[in-house]
Amino acid sequence: MGNFKPGDKAFIVESNRTVREVTVIRHSGGMYLIRFAEGGGIQVRGHRLFVSQEEAAASIQTDKEMSKRYRSPYEYEH
Repeated sequence: MGNFKPGDKAFIVESNRTVREVTVIRHSGGMYLIRFAEGGGIQVRGHRLFVSQEEAAASIQTDKEMSKRYRSPYEYEH
């Protein structure tokens, strides 16, 4: 995570699976407006942006890590 300025390139993880390069358009109150290379954009908090592609990829959680965090109420132990 870093402090980005308008025009900076950054990386974002989508759906905990893919890393995409984005361009920062605006920063205001802890929120960043970002634009995708293919067009379109969204507003995200700063913790979702990464300086490098490697740093973003390292933040992706594996299935094993996710199973420790969340347990469905439909999974019963007998």
